[in-house]
Order: sequence, then structure tokens, then C-alpha cells
Amino acid sequence: MDMKLEVITVPVSDVDRAKAFYEGLGWRLDADIAAGDAFRVVQLTPPQSGCSISLGKGIAGAFGVDDMAPGSQQRLELVVSDIEAARDELISHGVDVGEVFHIDGGRVPGPDPNHASYMSYATFRDPDGNSWLLQEVTTRLPGRVWDD
Repeated sequence: MDMKLEVITVPVSDVDRAKAFYEGLGWRLDADIAAGDAFRVVQLTPPQSGCSISLGKGIAGAFGVDDMAPGSQQRLELVVSDIEAARDELISHGVDVGEVFHIDGGRVPGPDPNHASYMSYATFRDPDGNSWLLQEVTTRLPGRVWDD
């Protein structure tokens, strides 16, 4: 049976502000649906992604789970093929993106010296403080691609 992670909920305090932020990144608006004053869901998808984000109000409660506090979603990962180009692109859209770093016994400034996959990162936050981690992946590890 196929199971695909399709949507992640990102809790926000101001739906219109968050929608404008993510659309400003060039993310596709998939839906903006309201049912009265208590429920609204906005779904957006990063370029070429198979997974979208959902934000709005009354979403969690409508599905019988506790609401998450705005800004509580942390370390959402966006895989990119060129960490520096992705960082520059986000900055060109007005996003405050941290410096590129890699891990070598701890956090070290700059990309991985060999540009090894899974080793270079940068971070940013949306207006509510939900955090995103850019990760450079140029070659997938064995077993990381589903056979058809």
C-alpha cells in the first residue's frame, strides 16, 4: 500500500500574513477555504515538492486534535541541490536566512568543504517563528529512493 506524506500543518497567528509570506517565497497556493468564522485552511506547496503545508485557523480542532501554538513547528526541512543558491533566492524574497553551516564535531561556518550530500545547512523562520532547515542534497543515500 502506498502512503505518502502530503501535508504538514504549520501553526500561525495571522493566516493572511503567513499566506503572503509563503506566497512571497514563490510557493504555489493550492487552496484557501473558509467555513464560517471558525475554520479556514490555506494550503501551499514549495516549488517541485511532493509535500505541502497547511495553515489556517480551527484546523486541528476540526479533526479532533489539540491546536498547536503559533511558531511551535520546528525544523521543517527543505532539501535543495545548491545551498548557497537557495539561501540567496530566499534572501532575494526578503527572508532573514542564517549563514550556511556544516557539521564537523559541531556547527562550523560555511558549506561542507566537499559539498557532500546531507552535510550543508541554513535556517530561517516564518513571521510566527516556525523554523525551517535547508539541507543540501545532491546524491541520495542508497535506499532513499523508492523502487517503482
